[in-house]
Amino acid sequence: MDMTAYLPMMWQGAVVTMTITLAALVVGTALAFFFGILRVEGGPILSAIALCYTEVFRGTSLLVQLFWFYYALPLVGLSFDPITTGVLVLAAHAGGYGAEIVRGALSSVSVQQLEAARALNFTRLQTLFRISLPQAVVEMMPAFGNLAIETLKLSSLVSLISIADLTFAAQSIRNLTLDSASIYSITLLCYFAMSLILMAVIRVIEHFVRRGNVFPRTRHS
Repeated sequence: MDMTAYLPMMWQGAVVTMTITLAALVVGTALAFFFGILRVEGGPILSAIALCYTEVFRGTSLLVQLFWFYYALPLVGLSFDPITTGVLVLAAHAGGYGAEIVRGALSSVSVQQLEAARALNFTRLQTLFRISLPQAVVEMMPAFGNLAIETLKLSSLVSLISIADLTFAAQSIRNLTLDSASIYSITLLCYFAMSLILMAVIRVIEHFVRRGNVFPRTRHS
């Protein structure tokens, strides 16, 4: 079977998949840092709120979350288009796992360094951005890399709410051609290629972070 006629459809689906994945990773990373920092620095009430967020999105099925946002929320007057729903659900899911990564990395900073910062009259924000985060970000990069790849793979679920991503395109072509082996083999290779690209980008970011270019260094007199 000549697959060249269907390649534009597969390409468009791959573009949608990568767009949704990247958008979800950007929003999810922001959520991860926000709630992860709250878990450590937010005090009892804010920490409890952050804990509720992480436990809900880590403890429930992503597929159910997707259906709940898309089908249940409109019943109470909140509705989003499929793309926005997919991005928000993937971001919230990634943010829940990412928040635990951030919390664990921040908690690994030695108590002696935090005590030294207090002795030097650092504020809590100065301690966070000049002592804790510069070290924690380096430690959390491998885990965030794995989370990014997992988010890419989970993005295939958005095809179930009629988003024309790569999986949706593959299923549509398969229904037309009845050639499951060829279509899904190409789809597997496409996801693998996108994973390799994403991993390469993550390695560049990790190299950038390890060189200390993210947070300002504390100047010593």
